Amino acid sequence: MEITTELIKKLRDESGVSVMLCRKALEESKGDLEKAKVILQRKGADAAAKRSDRMLGAGAVASYIHHGGTVGVLVELSSETDFVSGNESFQVLARDIAMHIAASRPEFIRREDVSQEALARAKEVLMKEVEGKPVEMQEKILEGKLNSYFAERILLEQPFIKNPDQTIRTLVEGAIQKFGEKIEITRFSRFATGGRA
Repeated sequence: MEITTELIKKLRDESGVSVMLCRKALEESKGDLEKAKVILQRKGADAAAKRSDRMLGAGAVASYIHHGGTVGVLVELSSETDFVSGNESFQVLARDIAMHIAASRPEFIRREDVSQEALARAKEVLMKEVEGKPVEMQEKILEGKLNSYFAERILLEQPFIKNPDQTIRTLVEGAIQKFGEKIEITRFSRFATGGRA
């Protein structure tokens, strides 16, 4: 398939990645747009891994107040430099993440943030669900249930509300690839009125 300027532009508009990286992904996928998106996601994860040891020295705090003022979120999105954190696309990303947090109610940013107490409580409740299953399968079933339970509560593992085909982790990895800097969700607070948690 011929790789046209229109196809490159379409991939760039959808991914936010540079024209050169879009062209390379389309060449590698032989013009298949969906495969090119997967290639860019994979490269985004690689770029994030390469930058993981860099220092964060800048960032932005974004807020989102849900219509009616019943739910509000503050999120800190960090970057290496003011140049990136001052970019309008970075600000939009931070606000999108704040909106996602308001809608999806995560409790933790990453799996490493789950406390031993939270893990023990979840295990205690989910153990009752595996009772009666074959003994040799109980541990594996419990592990699957725990992974599923916490995936719903860990921000980076949640499907992004604006595009459920990608997680918050892949959204951030795409931004790392786009900006060429380490970007990380540092912290967030979610507030809700009247027990709307």
